Amino acid sequence: MEFTQEKIDSLTVNEVDIMRRIADELGIRTTQVSAVIGLVNEGCTIPFISRYRKEKHGNLNEVQVTDCDHLFKSYRNIEERRLEIVRGVFSQGKLTESLYGAVMNAKTLTELEDLWAPFKKKKKTRGMVAAEKGLEPLADDMLSLSDAEIEKRAGEFVREDAENPELSVASAKDAIAGAMDIIAERTAQNTDNRAKVHELYIADGTINTKGIVPEGMTEEQAQKTSKYQMYWDYSEPLSQVKPHRILAINRAEREGALSVSIDVPVDDAVELLKKKADIRNKYHAEAVEDGLVRLLSPAVVREIRSDEEDEADSHGIGIFSENLKNLLMTQPIKGSRVLGIDPGIRTGTKCAALDETGKFLGYFKIFQVQNPDEAYRLLNDAIDKYDIQVVAVGNGTGSQEVQAVVSKVISENYADADVKYTVVDESGASVYSASPVATEEFPDLDLTIRGAISMGRRLQDPLAELVKIDPKSIGVGLYQHDVNQKKLAEQLDEVVGSVVNQVGVNLNTASYMLLKYVSGINASLAKKIVKYRDENGKIMSREDLKKVPGLGPKAFEQCAGFLKIAESADPLDNTWVHPENYDVARELLSFVQSKKSVPADVKKSLMERYNVGETTLDDIIDELGKPNRDPRDGYPAPIMQKGVLSFGDLKVGMKVTGKIKNVVDFGAFVDIGLHETALIHVSELSDSFVSNPMDVIKVGDVKEFTIIALDKDRERISLSLKTNAQPKGDSASQRNDADGKKRVVVVKKGGAKAPSAKSERGERPRKSARDDDGMSYNPFAALLAGKK
Repeated sequence: MEFTQEKIDSLTVNEVDIMRRIADELGIRTTQVSAVIGLVNEGCTIPFISRYRKEKHGNLNEVQVTDCDHLFKSYRNIEERRLEIVRGVFSQGKLTESLYGAVMNAKTLTELEDLWAPFKKKKKTRGMVAAEKGLEPLADDMLSLSDAEIEKRAGEFVREDAENPELSVASAKDAIAGAMDIIAERTAQNTDNRAKVHELYIADGTINTKGIVPEGMTEEQAQKTSKYQMYWDYSEPLSQVKPHRILAINRAEREGALSVSIDVPVDDAVELLKKKADIRNKYHAEAVEDGLVRLLSPAVVREIRSDEEDEADSHGIGIFSENLKNLLMTQPIKGSRVLGIDPGIRTGTKCAALDETGKFLGYFKIFQVQNPDEAYRLLNDAIDKYDIQVVAVGNGTGSQEVQAVVSKVISENYADADVKYTVVDESGASVYSASPVATEEFPDLDLTIRGAISMGRRLQDPLAELVKIDPKSIGVGLYQHDVNQKKLAEQLDEVVGSVVNQVGVNLNTASYMLLKYVSGINASLAKKIVKYRDENGKIMSREDLKKVPGLGPKAFEQCAGFLKIAESADPLDNTWVHPENYDVARELLSFVQSKKSVPADVKKSLMERYNVGETTLDDIIDELGKPNRDPRDGYPAPIMQKGVLSFGDLKVGMKVTGKIKNVVDFGAFVDIGLHETALIHVSELSDSFVSNPMDVIKVGDVKEFTIIALDKDRERISLSLKTNAQPKGDSASQRNDADGKKRVVVVKKGGAKAPSAKSERGERPRKSARDDDGMSYNPFAALLAGKK
């Protein structure tokens, strides 16, 4: 094949082929992929496409829409890099037919970069030098001639070049060596060879780790004290190693605690390639072996290590994302006045009172250890003064002592007033307290008081509060600090955005931190919305959004449906109905409110007149029938505490109620109201075999567990969900490593319902969506009466 500038310039990325590939992978139609990509290119966001453009993409769900977008960008990047490499090699005058084929058939970025590596280096490879000496014809002959014929033919290539001495060939032996270098590089560049060697290494290779002994310690001492004791002298088949083990091994290697090696069957790979190459002479055989050992094998091992790391990263990020999503979907406690408590001992415990909307009312400090009587009095006075209904106690140091006082105050004074208390996970509170966001929100308050406010607010509305914290600080991940931080940040940002848009946002109460996740709104525009709101008062309609400086038609289209305005005179502004469909929604209202089904001919007429599809029409009907639903209502509510547990109260066999805090490969961490987090191993999740914990549990789930083991030395708690949970022997022996397995050296060779809102404790409920006469409030009554 002859390569010309015109041919190279004509190479382009075939986007249709990419879309076909994605469609095959996802099991959908190419037209659906194309529709999603087209909408993204128009500036539409994934949440907007998923909710408001269902007809265009054939009713794909948000996950499918996201996958279309991600895969298209990923595959396009690979194709663009492929063409960049072809052009780069061609510009150096070194593009051969075999190299072109290798580049065009490479399946991964790692493989592409390995092919490009020799050409971005200043130093030429041995094969390149041999090719410049004109030895490629001899290399071609070496594939079919005998030893004697090769040796005879090699003499024809001996020459001296006075002008370019580096191109001289001194002897037949040098000519043969150069030809062998060319074959070795061809062997290494052959994509089929690479695939076969990769498959062999994965099937028969192992990953091996060995502990590194620090200076001044014996091996026995180092092994005994190492956090990576399990991996001290460890081997596992590459085909079986789990992603979380790769993450642990990589961390240990970075910390200098372990040396890591990949053991692969090189001799078997040599024989495999020799058989495939149909060897005719010893020179060809030696060249194939050299290509494998010197070039291909190291590249494949690098690729395997890179692939294992990428898979581990993706797995770890996926676990974090799923856990974060479920955490953010935690059911809020709406309409309750809350006392947020951030426990401390030496510097005291900070308490902050909040009204039903999260507005800060006041704060005080108690010393529950040094002066429990005064702490009792102050808490009792605060519950009465601020009409508190729920006390949210952080689970940090001193939490148990605070719970004891809170429990006593409630049981002795408010047992009949429906005042409860609950334990709240403190993860990330200190990060928020010292952040610019908290400083901007409460410039005159000490950061410790901000922490107490965060405790209360994350109970009232977990989503609105947790978006203010870097997701990596929330503590629901698996080795989150070891995975690719850029990918992690991007993925978590997507998860937060997905949840925010799934739940919807109250336009007049949302912080800019929450607004920036709304479809079509970035941080800059979010701040402009808040500024406009501060200067002009509440935004009273979606139409008024257009008055916000910088919020243009496209941004309005993307965000309007996700922003709810309870104060609007038009009740549709407080629904999921998009403004572009208000006219058809108003025509549907009479049918929906009278609980009559919409006749087929009416549907058809509306679809034709308003140019909407049947799916959109059905979505509008569904929303008008059940307006203002919160998708979080189906998730477990916080556990309300009745008494105080300490580690000393626990006994093997005891039943405890707990909330899933973090799900990982080997099981889950459970909050049972103590500072100590309990662990349930994957083997104890069900009476049946469970391969993936997320198949049976998720963050936020509330379950009744059985305690099966207690490690009193380290205050570790092991739980079970099995019907007939069995104690696990002597509790002191139940020492689980960070991976959830028993600590042995592996040596191988070769919810409770939330309290109702009340204006006077124990007497009458606060109003929600009800009229004064007690009749159920109809949010569409104004429209049905002909009002706007």
